[in-house]
Amino acid sequence: MQVKRFFAADMRQAMKLVREELGADAAIIGNRRIAGGVELTAALDYKLSALAPREPNAELEDELRKTQSKIVSAQAELSTRSDKDSENNRQLFGGKLTTRTEPLLSEPVPQAAPSPAPAAARPMVDDRAMQSMRFEINGLRELLEVQLGSLAWSQLQGRRPQEANLWRRLQRVGLSGSLANDLLAKVRDIDEPRQAWRMLLAHLARMINVPEVEPLEDGGVIAVVGPAGMGKTTTLAKLAARYVLKYGSQSIALVSMDSFRIGAQEQLKTLGRILNVTVAHVDAGQSLAQALEPLMRKRVVLIDTAGLQASDPALRLQLESLANRGIKSKNYLVLATTSQKQVLSAAYHSYRRCGLAGVILSKLDESASLGDALSLAIEYKLPVAYLTDGPRIPDDLHLPRRHQLVSRAVNMQLQDEPSEEAMADMFAQLYQGPKHSPSRQVG
Repeated sequence: MQVKRFFAADMRQAMKLVREELGADAAIIGNRRIAGGVELTAALDYKLSALAPREPNAELEDELRKTQSKIVSAQAELSTRSDKDSENNRQLFGGKLTTRTEPLLSEPVPQAAPSPAPAAARPMVDDRAMQSMRFEINGLRELLEVQLGSLAWSQLQGRRPQEANLWRRLQRVGLSGSLANDLLAKVRDIDEPRQAWRMLLAHLARMINVPEVEPLEDGGVIAVVGPAGMGKTTTLAKLAARYVLKYGSQSIALVSMDSFRIGAQEQLKTLGRILNVTVAHVDAGQSLAQALEPLMRKRVVLIDTAGLQASDPALRLQLESLANRGIKSKNYLVLATTSQKQVLSAAYHSYRRCGLAGVILSKLDESASLGDALSLAIEYKLPVAYLTDGPRIPDDLHLPRRHQLVSRAVNMQLQDEPSEEAMADMFAQLYQGPKHSPSRQVG
């Protein structure tokens, strides 16, 4: 039997190292927290693994049952310890109170008062023990999720290979696991692979929401928001040029709220001179409502905002101004499709406080995948208002068409098949959190 220790920043990375070095038949025999991450101890018995049946994986299922039993036992022990400590505290304080209010003459006088130091140190020791136990429970839960994901993916390949192939194709497109699971549930009864794929893409197109009326045609106050580098100012320039070419420059105005980036206001002034459009700035100490008051006769007012970090207090003030009901601003989150899904998700959670009317997907010409951006827009029911795919103003600004957007996402799919580890990790993520509990049907 071969036993080896693995060190990683988290449980998922540690399990990946185990799979790469010892294979899928390795058994986890220990895990503990260390400085900077976790330590896993894994064992591999070559004789047992060679004789073990592949379908179903009895050893893996046995390990899952053991892990589940450990989690239940640890949680019960943690609950029992907490109840016991609470009862001891009540008895301790209750005993002291009885002694002081109703002294008994028959009781001997204590020789020395008990030292308060151990009593004071006891909660600290208990807290450390409980924190250690919580970490162990979380580690076991994460380990169970990874094993469940690997087992679910292996069973799906053996029982429903056609559905497993559709999972791989959706992963190449870049769609999230939860969205892929919802789509596959709609075509599970279709046996012919090509028809199932076409119907799946048709369902995906119907999930994408687009505005019934173009925002510029609808008019009003329109603000582009989002982190730095997403292409807000360039997108605003394309919107302004598109409107001027169609309706002229008399009924549109530009407003800059970006007093943080060097040259941001000058850039907007230059655009205003080129388009012959009125440009206003929100000065320090001036509210957005005051800056917009002279422009309320304009049919369209486009607002360029500053791309600030989520922790910046100025971002909160900016979003509160845009959320003012008196302004009635329609705020569109600009998302660069070149960004990772974590960046896109963080941008949504940072800027949703101002009330989002939809998203504008930018930099499609530089992107390798549209799946992450489409998954976010579908998950949070955000209409896709515009697409931008180049530097030309306004030629590279387009209105989205659902089927064309899906077709473009499929054409941009990755050429390489996703690895077995990537598919197992995606299935493991479906078991995380209350929304994707193990009771949720996967595959």
